[in-house]
Amino acid sequence: MNTTIKHLSDTKVELTITLGTPELTAATQVALSKLAKDTKVAGFRKGKVPIAVASKHINPKVLQEQTLDDAISKAVAEAFLTEKIQVLDRPSVEVKKYVPGETLEITAEAEILPKVTLGNYKKLKVTLEKVTVTAADVNEIIDRMRQGVAEKKEVKRAAKSGDETTIDFIGKKDDVAFEGGTGTDYALTLGSNSFIPGFEEGIVGHLVDETFDLKLKFPDDYHVADLKGADVTFTTTLKSVKESVLPVVDDVFAAKSGPFTSADEMKADIKAKLTEQKQGEAREKLKDELVKQLIAVSNVPAPEILITDQAKSIEQDFERNLTYQGLSIDQYLVAQKFKDKEDWQAKEVQPTALKRVQAGLALAEMSKLEKIDATNEELAAHINKYKVQYANNAEALKQFDDPEVQRDIANRLLTEKTVDRLVELNTK
Repeated sequence: MNTTIKHLSDTKVELTITLGTPELTAATQVALSKLAKDTKVAGFRKGKVPIAVASKHINPKVLQEQTLDDAISKAVAEAFLTEKIQVLDRPSVEVKKYVPGETLEITAEAEILPKVTLGNYKKLKVTLEKVTVTAADVNEIIDRMRQGVAEKKEVKRAAKSGDETTIDFIGKKDDVAFEGGTGTDYALTLGSNSFIPGFEEGIVGHLVDETFDLKLKFPDDYHVADLKGADVTFTTTLKSVKESVLPVVDDVFAAKSGPFTSADEMKADIKAKLTEQKQGEAREKLKDELVKQLIAVSNVPAPEILITDQAKSIEQDFERNLTYQGLSIDQYLVAQKFKDKEDWQAKEVQPTALKRVQAGLALAEMSKLEKIDATNEELAAHINKYKVQYANNAEALKQFDDPEVQRDIANRLLTEKTVDRLVELNTK
């Protein structure tokens, strides 16, 4: 068997494979063995017909087709293996010449794992963002805590921003009620921006039991086509107004909020946790920037098949997350002003998929150069973390015993260790 290699690109190769009489004769014998198992001959049980006898009862055309299939399968597999070429998908095969029993010439084209050439990844220019936590940051957290335990007190005064109200409303466009524009005993906190601009502001200043019209205009980029830029009227009745009575920030409040003996201790704990959180965010930002720079200084060809697979995964995850938020992909496309789904894929999905593929290939190459590996003990500890996390979900626990899932976890662990090494090399 003779093989010649032609590199069509950094990610695609074409092999020309030529077989002679010895290889075709061997393929014919393999084909006869297969076909003999289903050949019926009087005096023999099915599957027990000797090859020499079966060969006289097998259709020559069928034998020739089977021989060709077997010869191609064996030759293509052996050629890529011998040449140490890692293919990413089933090769596309074309028969160029075939003379039964004498010669077979085929071409096999396939996308391959490309050669990645890393630049100087030990001297990338990054700076870990300095983290500061101000008194205002701490007070913002405390204000949320106060709001969570605030007493709701019904008042008779006019409504103002921050009040919790109960309302009835009917929205009409051209004097006709539109879908989704009606509510009864609807709880609305003024200033929450839950409604279109002007709605909550329009309630401010009104008293309980008042009924009034709010003449508003829907935003031009509203996700419902019929309401984009539409002039509407909401006939609204204010049924109740409650104000939040916030607790005083003192030692008593601190003791109720956690294992604290004083307000100062609570504030110190909040500051420490905020600092830790921001430091973690800064480190993740640094990692992202390092990987981005690693790709920039390197030559990382990205196979189309890997980009396509990654894009599909991104789309599925994104649409699933939108569903959790009660949104559809069509609503997202309108809100973000994409022409259509293809426009979104081209401008958002494909670039993200490309970056992820390149990051994976570059980090995989770096892990080889730095001799980074994930030990069995590390993998077992990592899997155990997941098992503890999903301890109450028997169905989820089963997946962590799946070899394929464990391989995926091992790959992610190896990537994490490689990124950590990249950080170590560039933040000495």
